Amino acid sequence: MNKHAFILFLTTILFFVSCKKESQNQDLVAEKTTNIPNYGNVDLTKVFTKGESQIPDKASLVRYIDQYYKKVWEGSDLSGGILVAKGDDILYENYRGFAREGHQNPIDKNTPLHVASVSKTLTAMAMMKLVEAGKVKLSDHLTQYFPGFPYPNVTVQTLLDQRSGLPKYEYFITKIQPVPAELSKVFITNQDILNMIIKYKPDLARDTDTGFMYCNTNFALLGLLIEKVTKVPFPQAMKEMIFEPLKMKNTFIFQEKDIPTASQSFYYGGNRLYPLDRLDLIYGDKNVYTTPRDLYNFSKAMFSKDFLKPELMQMVFTPYSNEKAGMNNYGLGFRMKIFDNGEKLTYHNGWWHGTNSVFAHLLKSKVTIVAIGNRYSGKVYTALALSGLFENFPPQTDKLHSIMKDGKDTLSGHSEVYGE
Repeated sequence: MNKHAFILFLTTILFFVSCKKESQNQDLVAEKTTNIPNYGNVDLTKVFTKGESQIPDKASLVRYIDQYYKKVWEGSDLSGGILVAKGDDILYENYRGFAREGHQNPIDKNTPLHVASVSKTLTAMAMMKLVEAGKVKLSDHLTQYFPGFPYPNVTVQTLLDQRSGLPKYEYFITKIQPVPAELSKVFITNQDILNMIIKYKPDLARDTDTGFMYCNTNFALLGLLIEKVTKVPFPQAMKEMIFEPLKMKNTFIFQEKDIPTASQSFYYGGNRLYPLDRLDLIYGDKNVYTTPRDLYNFSKAMFSKDFLKPELMQMVFTPYSNEKAGMNNYGLGFRMKIFDNGEKLTYHNGWWHGTNSVFAHLLKSKVTIVAIGNRYSGKVYTALALSGLFENFPPQTDKLHSIMKDGKDTLSGHSEVYGE
């Protein structure tokens, strides 16, 4: 089977078709929700979900989200886009700011922005499609694919669930002495990372599969593995396996050729450009450029039973970091918060340079929340608290109340130096 026939095989089952009428309806919704007048304070009893049987008033929901947008996004002069949808209905979307320096390229629904570590959700789904096709097993060891790989216990699953124990590439490469030739390049590649791992054999950060440790190396190697199995470059493999079938028409993997035209990111509080560095072409862990609408298509795909076998999709949203009791956990390419009441919020955040992003995929209510900012601000993460409008997530509801009532930015922190 040639490489294109193989990719075609992976994408033969197209689980949904976006008809023209639906697209027109969504455009109409977008026009209405981005021009909502100020209705004053919304009655919160009509907005917040008290139980599964109670359906929030849609008009109140939309007005409340618009108030949130005005308070947090316009009030903080954020740049980027936000979308909130339930099922096939876009409840709210809005865009502001510019994609490139000099106030060029006003951001709209078709403007691809870097989503940083939200890219991991897409990389994970491409790998799960390969698992579904029988081309890879979650139990496969990386030594089967990469001769000389020095960690025999690392498997595909321990990469996906962040339990490999591998050292973080952004740190270990700076400790190699003498300085490797790879680090003299303007941009280093995924293959460079693998080559340095094989040559220098840095110590594991912890024994494999003994606990969770968020690590970009895991997903950089998954990107290489996807290339190895599909026999096509990662950007093309993602296009053929994920982006094209899901009609993510404004989505791509950032490459050097895109530097002159792709959206840029900026420092907080102005239009000072955040410069690129030598890690900016590494993919799998980051470097998906996309739009809220395209991520919405991806989210709808995951709600469909036809995109990935249900038993595999269930694995994606199963928590695997259970050594320590707590709210935070990780599935296969997705973060999750498991609350005291047993409810589970599935999502991923992103941060890289001046980019911050949120992608929430609410399993029960079939709600999608996307927020992408390209002018650095932790306030972009407050969009995750909107999940409290749709499901019984008390801490998120409390945070949203605090944000809207007191103006407290309770979600601005992030735990990872590179990525989220």
